[in-house]
Amino acid sequence: MSVSKTVAGQLDQASWIRRMFEEGARMRAERGADRVFDFTLGNPEVEPPPAVLAALRQAACDDRPNLHRYMPNAGFLPVREAIAASLSARTGLPYTPEHILMTCGAAGAMNVSLKAMLDPGDEVVVLVPYFPEYRFYIQNHAGRVVPVETDAAFQPDLARVAAAITPRTKALVLNSPNNPTGAVYPAPLLAELADLLARYPDLTVLSDEPYRALVFDGLDAPTPAALVPRTIVCDSWSKTLAIAGERIGYLALSPRIPEWAALRDACTFANRVLGFVNASAIWQRVVAQAGHETIDVAPYQDKRDLFCDGLQSIGYNAPKPAGAFYIFPQTPIPDDLAFIRLLLNEGILAVPGAGFGRPGYIRLTLTVPRDTIARSLPAFARAFAAARAIA
Repeated sequence: MSVSKTVAGQLDQASWIRRMFEEGARMRAERGADRVFDFTLGNPEVEPPPAVLAALRQAACDDRPNLHRYMPNAGFLPVREAIAASLSARTGLPYTPEHILMTCGAAGAMNVSLKAMLDPGDEVVVLVPYFPEYRFYIQNHAGRVVPVETDAAFQPDLARVAAAITPRTKALVLNSPNNPTGAVYPAPLLAELADLLARYPDLTVLSDEPYRALVFDGLDAPTPAALVPRTIVCDSWSKTLAIAGERIGYLALSPRIPEWAALRDACTFANRVLGFVNASAIWQRVVAQAGHETIDVAPYQDKRDLFCDGLQSIGYNAPKPAGAFYIFPQTPIPDDLAFIRLLLNEGILAVPGAGFGRPGYIRLTLTVPRDTIARSLPAFARAFAAARAIA
């Protein structure tokens, strides 16, 4: 057999998000698109801000010589200067372009960071529930996943984090605003985490921040790097600029990491040997000019309120998330996979919480038309009634 045993095993555990997305395509072909409510994939449905499209047109039409040749693996200096200035303003830390490495999205940033840091058997703590690809990113580089449960509000439980750290622990993954829960980690909690991690001078936080600007109700999502010294920011513009298909992001090494220069060199090498080599030249130029733009989050907050209020009126436990563009309601029966089947009977596609390490929940994306949410609520009510009838 030509497929490796490792990959064959990972395929069996592969992302429920994609699995349900593919199920949606089949159901739409069978039932018609208007009778299927697909809440699986967090794929921005809005268009990028006008300034981003204008910058793209400008970059594509630029006919100066040598614009499309090889570049430094870390990326173009002007874009790294812009990112360093933005991070310095947000964190109060002296970021320079040398702390920044342009990557193929936040996923590329995380894989590059893990490749640079992990030896076989090293451990990485992830907070449950978590984006399922984290497991495979860590396993890509011979690391071991150490899942740690969050509290009832999906906030980090510091006692559990402390209990999970061993001499082999190299990293802790933070994701705020969180996928799938929408939880935002407040500054006081991050400060407590910093005090805890001060006892482990070789443990590095990987802060996955693609939803950083997507927060609701006037909240702020603090950047962990401002409070936790050993932090690598892994960020992208996929969600904030609605350009998920362009795969443009960066990693930023905190100036407070004593060996940041050596780690930068290791990350640059990893970027090259993993085959990313460097991020898209055109999109680097775009984000250098318009990376500060953000999509309008008000429509997402409106859809969040419509969805959560509607589900709560039916009887679901569906708290309103503080950020990102998902909701994570509890299922009316403990078996979330059984409830997914009841939803499928009603034409609703959702991702089971088991796929994120937290059974008994489902993830629903807000990246759909408002009308889709409104029309789906009677189907959610029928599935809820069916679940209660068999409970």
